[in-house]
Amino acid sequence: MRWEEHLLAVLDDLEQQAEGLALAERDALVAEQGAAEYAAVDLASRLHGSVGLPLVVDVAGAGRVDGALVRAGDGWLLLAVAGTEWLVPLHAVHGVRGLPERATSADGRPLPARLSLASALRGIAELRAEVAVRRQDGALTAGVLGRVGADFVELLVGEDGTVEALPLAALSAVLRR
Repeated sequence: MRWEEHLLAVLDDLEQQAEGLALAERDALVAEQGAAEYAAVDLASRLHGSVGLPLVVDVAGAGRVDGALVRAGDGWLLLAVAGTEWLVPLHAVHGVRGLPERATSADGRPLPARLSLASALRGIAELRAEVAVRRQDGALTAGVLGRVGADFVELLVGEDGTVEALPLAALSAVLRR
């Protein structure tokens, strides 16, 4: 091999090594950027990307709930479970299985999906339908939802419609047939 050919071979080898290092650096930057972007994804975004799918949700005071995700809002989700709707505040969710990889950012959600837990409870209260309220401690109380305050909901219980004020933080689920 002549000296000139040897020098060109060395330069080609160095160029290939430089390209390989540049590709490795780019891959590392892409992975880092992907991790940083995923760090901004919250559970609500994952739930909004799962509407219509079957999920297994571990709910405080109720345990494992298998159902189809009907809707998700700001701080709550609605599951269809064997003819019953479960309105579950996100603070009562201990785990979710069955979520796909996709997520929907807050900007990409329709207006109804931005409604708060209190708004969802007001919608149920307007129906004046019998519900069962599951609390974080597992207690279950039947009644009709009344007025919804800033951090509580009134449950009308018994024949006389006794009012029981329930802090929203104490709720695990509101069940409606």
